[in-house]
Amino acid sequence: MFLATLSAPRPAAAMHLAEGVLPLGWCAFWNALALPFVAIALHLLRQRTGRDAFYKPFVGLIAAAVFAISCMPVPVPTAGTCSHPCGTGLAAVLIGPWMTVLVTVVALLLQALFLAHGGLTTLGADVTSMGIAGAFTGYLAFRAAQRCGAGLWVAGFLAGVASDWATYATTALELALGLSGDGSVGALFAGVALAFVPTQLPLGLLEGAMTAGALVFLRSRRPDILERLRVVPVAAGAP
Repeated sequence: MFLATLSAPRPAAAMHLAEGVLPLGWCAFWNALALPFVAIALHLLRQRTGRDAFYKPFVGLIAAAVFAISCMPVPVPTAGTCSHPCGTGLAAVLIGPWMTVLVTVVALLLQALFLAHGGLTTLGADVTSMGIAGAFTGYLAFRAAQRCGAGLWVAGFLAGVASDWATYATTALELALGLSGDGSVGALFAGVALAFVPTQLPLGLLEGAMTAGALVFLRSRRPDILERLRVVPVAAGAP
């Protein structure tokens, strides 16, 4: 029955929050909330680029990776929409949460314009869930795990899982606030979050493993990149 539900044709919204899903007032609110984060991130990017010519092209490379990772939709039959991995946990570990905000803006804007994933009016809401909540949660989880003595694989895994689940928890909150009307925000939030569980629970674990695997692979092949980005401590004697 589950496989039949997955394969049955049915109307479905695009992944991310599409045009018309949220009332315009809430769209304006989420756009206003995301705007200061984008402004601060642009300022930090200009500062870092002036000190390190390697940094800006690397941020562009991470933007391409996030775009590709978040373009893999998985049907959510219980919600009538699509779920997907995000890639912002890995991005936040490598380039920090502020640059991940910019990366997310670029990825979501391209997807909205050319792939009909998400929307322009809901761009702020999508950036808030994926680029702000997801990035900062993943980054904090990674650093907290490191301070507790966790190895790179465990810390990366926790960053990927935390970032993914935080993104969808925030998306559920955005939908609940915008669509509850006179009903209960808490009840709608619980219902939307529960609808994402069948796909996002395993997807979050998969994204955690992907994040951890990518970091371990970089450490084995190009440890200098992780040291340069301060993901791992700089080896003794390194410049």
